Order: sequence, then structure tokens, then C-alpha cells
Amino acid sequence: QVQLVESGGGLVQAGGSLRLSCAASGTISSPNTMGWYRQAPGKPRDLVATAHSGGRTNYADSVQGRFTISRDAAKNTVYLQMNSLKPEDTAVYYCYCNHLSGLTWRDYWGQGTQVTVSS
Repeated sequence: QVQLVESGGGLVQAGGSLRLSCAASGTISSPNTMGWYRQAPGKPRDLVATAHSGGRTNYADSVQGRFTISRDAAKNTVYLQMNSLKPEDTAVYYCYCNHLSGLTWRDYWGQGTQVTVSS
């Protein structure tokens, strides 16, 4: 069983920066994908950024150039550096992990961390 614990959310003014961290416990097999999704009130959960164990990264158009995802394989941790934050980035941010467990691809989610950007 994989457990994901996020940290680093908070309140920041527009234009500011935050860094989210997500530590994974348990055995994560390779290949795998770890990343971040977010959900604003009344809206669906949307992809923010993902990072594959092979090195490939993927970003939502809305955060491209402002957010950077990175991974520390030794610590089983994924980070999201968020710069030039905008009020529309306000949401609950969820850590995500997907890996092959036996013959089944399994998804895991963290509990979420609130990011609020004031104008």
C-alpha cells in the first residue's frame, strides 16, 4: 500500500511562490508516475503536472513556465515549485502516484493541501 503525504500549502500574495512536497511511503514499483492535481471549489480535479520515473514531465498549459515539478527518487518524494502565483491558482492540491502493482495499474492520492493566492 502506498501512502502520500503533502505539505507546503498556505496563503501567498499574487506574484509570490510556494513549494509543495509529497512524500510517499510504501513500495512504488517502476515504471511509475507521480504528480499533482488541483481542485477549486465547484470545479473538477485537473492535472497540474506529472513526472514519469523515466524522466518525462508534463504540465497543464495554465502553469507552463511558472511551475516546476521535480522528484527525489531516493526519498520517494515529488515537489512542485510554484512561482508567479495567480489568484486562479487557488485550489486544493493533491499528490498523485500511479504504478504497476502486479498486473494492475493502481492510483493513489494524498489528502490534499490548500493553496490560496490573494490578489
